[in-house]
Amino acid sequence: MDIVTQGIIGALAAQAIADEKNSRRATLIGFIAGLPADADILIASQSDPLLTLDFHRQFTHSLFFIPIGGLLVAALLWLVFKNRMAFSQLFRYSLAGYATSGLLDACTSYGTQLLWPFSNQRIAWSIISVFDPIFSITLIVMLVLGWRKITPRFSQVGWLFVVGYFLFGINQQANATNVMNTLAVQRGHAVERSVVKPTMGNLLLWRAVYQSGDIYYITAVRVSPLSPPLYYAGDSIELFDFDKDLDKWPKDSTLVKDVHRFHHFSDGYIAKHPEKHNIVGDVRYSLLPFDSRPIWGITLRDDKPDSHVPFKNDRSQISQAMKIFPSMIAGTWDKFNKL
Repeated sequence: MDIVTQGIIGALAAQAIADEKNSRRATLIGFIAGLPADADILIASQSDPLLTLDFHRQFTHSLFFIPIGGLLVAALLWLVFKNRMAFSQLFRYSLAGYATSGLLDACTSYGTQLLWPFSNQRIAWSIISVFDPIFSITLIVMLVLGWRKITPRFSQVGWLFVVGYFLFGINQQANATNVMNTLAVQRGHAVERSVVKPTMGNLLLWRAVYQSGDIYYITAVRVSPLSPPLYYAGDSIELFDFDKDLDKWPKDSTLVKDVHRFHHFSDGYIAKHPEKHNIVGDVRYSLLPFDSRPIWGITLRDDKPDSHVPFKNDRSQISQAMKIFPSMIAGTWDKFNKL
């Protein structure tokens, strides 16, 4: 999630278990403790652009790192709070705040290594966007009320909202998946694997990608409890073929190894950019939910097989996306079809 929401969730966790005497201190401690897991984004190398992808949402987000992370936060904050509470209390609130980071990020679609070091699997439940204003604003209100009234009641209500919102996301994802599967049956496709994820800032509009044979099929799906499902059958694109698309480079070259690293980061959903064939992109992400043009990717350079590949973001389609994205969320886009 975005960094502010990470802090808010951490604050709610600590506030919910605090007594009245320490309620406000616990809120502040929990907010601070919810932030440092994302410091792993600072692990970077100018010569190896993929190093950040390797480490972001890795060990600092692992379930097994939670006690260490909570202890480190408590040790740092002890300088400030040592005359105000016992270290055991400080550690308790720090632990509660830090424990939320990995689990919250796993609810998004980016991929979080919750089980590191025992598994490098990137877990992504994809039931909420990395930024959701309804989710965040509601929790801010609960947090502020809890701070002002000095009671855990509002933070506990906030946690009930979190559970309810996630359950709604799970239900919405299931509905969008049903639409995708129905379309696949109509097309005569066998769905071999798929990812269905919410688009930015909402739980109504979803991006559904499934593999059938050596093709990815991409569909925008809008599902709402108040109206029939809508869809727009978007692009299709060939899977990246390691044997064919990398045959010009030695298998032990840095370039080929980096493609495999990017393949792992993208959970295997990679393909050549439809317009720039020297770019390999993550098919899960595009500015529009039906588009095959990726938000980010790596560049394959013929002349530098022994150098690390550049990693680049592409926001060139943002103006087009902003024109139609609001109407897609609202369900008024004229290109939508009813199922």
